[in-house]
Amino acid sequence: MRWLIFIVIYILIDIYAFQALKTITPNKIWHYSYLILSLLVVGNLIFQNIVPQEGSVVSGNRSYAFGLMLAMLAPKLILVIFMFGEDIIRFFVATYYRFFSTETSFTIPSRRKFISQVALGIAAIPFASLLYGMIQGKYNFRVLKYELSFDDLPEAFNGYQITQISDIHSGSFDNFEKIKYAVNLINEQQSDAIFFTGDMVNNKASEMDPWKVLFGSFKAKDGVFSILGNHDYGDYVDWANEKEKAENLLNLKNIQKEMGYDLLLNEHRSIQRGKDSIKIVGVENWGAGGFVKHGDIEKASEGLSERDFKILLSHDPSYWQQNIKSNPKNFQLTLSGHTHGMQFGIEIPGVIKWSPVQYRYKNWAGIYEELGRRINVNRGFGYLGYPGRVGIWPEITVITLKAKDA
Repeated sequence: MRWLIFIVIYILIDIYAFQALKTITPNKIWHYSYLILSLLVVGNLIFQNIVPQEGSVVSGNRSYAFGLMLAMLAPKLILVIFMFGEDIIRFFVATYYRFFSTETSFTIPSRRKFISQVALGIAAIPFASLLYGMIQGKYNFRVLKYELSFDDLPEAFNGYQITQISDIHSGSFDNFEKIKYAVNLINEQQSDAIFFTGDMVNNKASEMDPWKVLFGSFKAKDGVFSILGNHDYGDYVDWANEKEKAENLLNLKNIQKEMGYDLLLNEHRSIQRGKDSIKIVGVENWGAGGFVKHGDIEKASEGLSERDFKILLSHDPSYWQQNIKSNPKNFQLTLSGHTHGMQFGIEIPGVIKWSPVQYRYKNWAGIYEELGRRINVNRGFGYLGYPGRVGIWPEITVITLKAKDA
C-alpha cells in the first residue's frame, strides 16, 4: 500500500512537471520520450521491489532502481514548485479580472515559456548531481586529517596517529578496483592503529566473503580494532529461527577474526608505550530511537579510571550524547559513524556544512566538542539505500594525538 500511494503521488508530480516541457517545445518526440522514460523508471522500481531480495535493506539492483527514481523525482519536484507558483499568480490575476476589472472579457494568462525554461535549467542541477553521485561520487574517497590536543595524553603517545573508517556496507559494493584503491589509501597513511566503527554488512555476514581478503590487508603497528554496528546483528532479515540469526552474527565475528581485527564487544584493550598506555574501549551498538541497544559502557570500561586516557569506539553518535560525554570516567575521544552524513549535503570548509541528517542527529559529521570531551563522526566508507553520494564524500579519517605541553 505504501508503494502504491508513492507511485500515485509520483505520477501526479510527473503529469504536473510535464506541463513545463510542453510549454517549451511542441515536439511530440520529446513528449513521448519523457513519458516513456518516466514509465520505465517507475516500472523498474516496481519490478525490483517484486523480485525477492534477502533482507529489508535496499541494495543491489533495487538500490539502483531507487537511485534512478530519485534522480528523476528531484528535478520534477523543482519543476512543480515553479509551475505551482506560476499557477497561483495566474489564479490571482484571473480572480482580479473576474471580480474587480471593468473589462467585459478576459483570459487567463498563458503559462510563460521563460518560467518553464528557468525551471528546467535549475532542475537539471539535482538531476546531474544525483547521477554523478551514483557513477563517481560514491568512490570519491577523501582523507580528512585532524590534530587534536589533550591535557592528559601520556607523553609517550604525543604524535600518535590513528585512522578511522566506518560503515563499510560491503553488500553494496560493485567495483573491486575502486575499493582496492581506497584500502591502499588507508594503508598509505601508515597510522599506528586503525579503527573500524561498525556496519560491515547490510544484511548478512556472507556479504563480506568476497571482500575479506582485501579488508584483511590493513597494516598498522598496533593493529586493527573494531566494533559492531546496527546492521551487523542481522536485524533486517527475516530469519527462519533465532538459531540462524545467531549463527549469522557468529559468522561475522569469525570473519573479523580471520581478517585480523580485534573485535571489542563491550570490552577494552591497552596499548603500551614503555610505562605509558592508552585504553581502547569498544561498545556494541546503542542507538537512540528504534535502534538496538546492546552497548554497555560500564561493562566495557570496568577497571578503568577517569585518569586513564581512553579512545571509545561507539557506532551510533547518539550514545555519546546520552551516555558518554558526561560520564564521570572521562572518555576523552569517541569515534563514531552511522549517519553517513545522509550521503547528501553541501560542505564548503569554513563556509557551510549542511545535510538533512542534521535534523535527526546533533553530531552527524566531523569533530565536535562538549564538556571537554570530543567525538569524531565519520561520514562513512560505503553507501546504503541510494547507491551514491552527493556533496558528502566517503571518508577516511586520520587523527594525530598531541599532548598540549609537549
